[in-house]
Amino acid sequence: MSDVGRVGVLGGGSWGTILAHLAGEAGADSVLYMRNEERVAELNEKRTNSRYLGDTPLSERLRGTTSLEEAIRGAELVIFCVPSSATRKVAGVAGEFLTGEQCVVSATKGLEPETFLTMTEVIRQETCALKLGAVSGPNLAKEIVAGQPSATVVASRFEEVIRTGARLLHGEGFRVYGNTDVKGVELAGALKNVIAIASGVVFGLGFGHNVRAALVTRGLAEIQRLGVALGADPLTFMGLAGIGDLMVTCSSELSRNFRVGKGVAQGRSLDEICEELGEVAEGINTTRVVRELAGREEVAMPIVDGVAQLLFDGATTSEVLEDLMTRAARYEIDFDYSAEV
Repeated sequence: MSDVGRVGVLGGGSWGTILAHLAGEAGADSVLYMRNEERVAELNEKRTNSRYLGDTPLSERLRGTTSLEEAIRGAELVIFCVPSSATRKVAGVAGEFLTGEQCVVSATKGLEPETFLTMTEVIRQETCALKLGAVSGPNLAKEIVAGQPSATVVASRFEEVIRTGARLLHGEGFRVYGNTDVKGVELAGALKNVIAIASGVVFGLGFGHNVRAALVTRGLAEIQRLGVALGADPLTFMGLAGIGDLMVTCSSELSRNFRVGKGVAQGRSLDEICEELGEVAEGINTTRVVRELAGREEVAMPIVDGVAQLLFDGATTSEVLEDLMTRAARYEIDFDYSAEV
């Protein structure tokens, strides 16, 4: 084992692979759990994960496995990076191998339907993990693996989790910041995906920078309103996990959720769009969940509601745009959650 430590990453999509790669580049022994035996063999033999990251070479300290136990046992840091729809199931199995001494973080940006739980809350229910946290930020996988500088946030109530995350992930091109507001960081990461879909729609419709700037700004206001209603620190949404992640996912075609919105604007079906993406776009599920959650909390989220109408209710872009533009004018800074904004 390396002097730095050992990291186990659960989930071999683009982001999970990048996190495992970063851990290896930071000097840790990194083990990546993937279900697909062929991709595990490719990773171990060729040092690539071509399905998600092309032929870009990955860390020599990274190896793949199809065994959850092998990825988890002995790992100082365990990172959950499976789709939100699979997190509870994977956590239920992983719970057999996790101990209360290990640091466990979620890198999945989503919410569980019906329960409205964040991923760390799901993991807490299914495992004995005590030292929990979340990692989130403006982290496009393909830019990071290409060696471009990036930064992220590790959030936890436990200082040990933040220190461990920084030590095992921080490198020359990847900077790690700490935050104690786990709820805010997780909500920011999940909710920005919905606004990214909306941004993709306005881009696909041919609107310019004014519209997209207004959309992102008002989208942030909606995210912040719901976050504060659920107990998050409003300042969290001004950081990397909030406005930082929102900026990149609302402006880059590397963002899966942005591409979902662009496809919707072009009149394509969700099934067709998702098949072309080849990975989960968490914003689709999150849109449905957040609309229900906002209703429960009586928080006005007109942009989220508009995206939901486009994705699930058969509304047209012109109908949604008209509804947004004809709402009553309000003050810009307004935490009257139920107000039309």
